[in-house]
Amino acid sequence: MFKKMTLALAVSGLLSASAAQAALVYDQDGTTLDIYGRIAMGFEGGGVKNGVDNGEEFRNFGSRLRITAGHQITSDLRGIARVEWRFRGDERSQPGFDEVRTSYLGLQSQQFGTFMAGNYDSFYDNYVMTPFDVYVERGYEFAGGGVQARGDSIGYKTPELNGFQAVISAKHFSERGLTDAQQSDEGSDIATQGGVVYETGPARLALGYVDDKVRGGGNGEVRYGATGEFAITDAFAARVGYETRGDDDVNGGGFDKIGVGATLAIDAWKFFADYYNIDQDGASSDRDAWALGTMYKLTNNFDMFLELNDRNLDAVNDFEEDMYYAVGARYHF
Repeated sequence: MFKKMTLALAVSGLLSASAAQAALVYDQDGTTLDIYGRIAMGFEGGGVKNGVDNGEEFRNFGSRLRITAGHQITSDLRGIARVEWRFRGDERSQPGFDEVRTSYLGLQSQQFGTFMAGNYDSFYDNYVMTPFDVYVERGYEFAGGGVQARGDSIGYKTPELNGFQAVISAKHFSERGLTDAQQSDEGSDIATQGGVVYETGPARLALGYVDDKVRGGGNGEVRYGATGEFAITDAFAARVGYETRGDDDVNGGGFDKIGVGATLAIDAWKFFADYYNIDQDGASSDRDAWALGTMYKLTNNFDMFLELNDRNLDAVNDFEEDMYYAVGARYHF
């Protein structure tokens, strides 16, 4: 029971809702096809000013459409494929879909694990830092799903064995077809990342790394991270995390981040709270950030959210900043 609650509380409202609402539209002769989508809209305001208007705006909050397919090749081996698009749900746009979020294929085996290739989210983010990724819009200070990921990647996930699971992925930055003037200083490169997760009873522990290449938005140093999540009761889970990257004055430089937080589930409600201390290389002082959020599940398909976030950027960068807030609703189909 504790393990089930830990998993449920560790995953954001966004992810848990999408997994629950996927509709099986085809299932014949070992081949399946699932479709999932959501329309999410609301209002946001506040955040960084820096001389621009940061008042209220009606906006889209990650509306998307996903197709997942699979075919049972043998009793243990299954072929899998997925493609997901983002679209703007708050206004008419051309084209209708503005981004291919993920698109990959793979082989899945209970005995040998899962092999994947294509465009998918960061394994480091999804498996190591995921307990803190609970907010619809802002408030998450670690990693991110795009860290050295989403495109030209191959990955492997081991089967779960006595509570342990390991993941590793590599993204290729190619120079093929580019002229000398178009090529980057780093040239063709490969960025790897990986992690190990251990779950036992009410506890979930994870440790991982990312080779944070400049080509992928990093600073050329290795990023390390670790998280622990603990189900104190069936309804309350606490989390702690640490992330660090070596100093190199490129793309934000190095940092040390410490985070603590908790999730409370009461009937149809979920409440989130997180605090971070960020020591950014080159900054005059540490930065203390916090986030609060709540989500109410009106039905299995309809949820509403309210989030508050103060990144405290004005403490280290002389930014003009107001507290960020977001309120909205999402319909899953």
